[in-house]
Amino acid sequence: MAVLERLRSDHAPALLAFERENRGYFAASVPDRGDAYFTDFEERHRALLDEQGAGAIHFHVLVGEDGGILGRFNLVDVADGAAELGYRVAERAAGRGVATAGVRAVCRLAREEYGLSRLTAVTTLDNDGSRVVLGRVGFGAVGSVTLDGRPGTSYELDLSHAPGLVGV
Repeated sequence: MAVLERLRSDHAPALLAFERENRGYFAASVPDRGDAYFTDFEERHRALLDEQGAGAIHFHVLVGEDGGILGRFNLVDVADGAAELGYRVAERAAGRGVATAGVRAVCRLAREEYGLSRLTAVTTLDNDGSRVVLGRVGFGAVGSVTLDGRPGTSYELDLSHAPGLVGV
């Protein structure tokens, strides 16, 4: 059984492996992180944990039974009761409901643990999987965006009226 955990320093090796193993898979649907992300990973990980400690972000990883990371679910730009949701799931876990379950769990945490009332998210038009996940959880399309030169959609979820979170 996979467990959603708040990001910690000891997740670094498994998180780096997750990002390396899935880099090509992710690049097919989201902008690539670039080589510097991997070169400077340890410094970046420490900086993110400091930022998380200050309450500006909330990062989570879905850890599989083998200790490997199956996905990451992040809340960034936390301010005024709102945050932006971002997530990615390992290729080996895709199509098994992992993204939907993880997004629901993070939305529940956003509401119940972090006191947030609204989440936003963006995805490219060709990322059907993410568009479906956001719809299942209750996010509604609110506008058009461009992500790394690709057309996309912005979404919003009012956490006080989120039917997709029932039963989470």
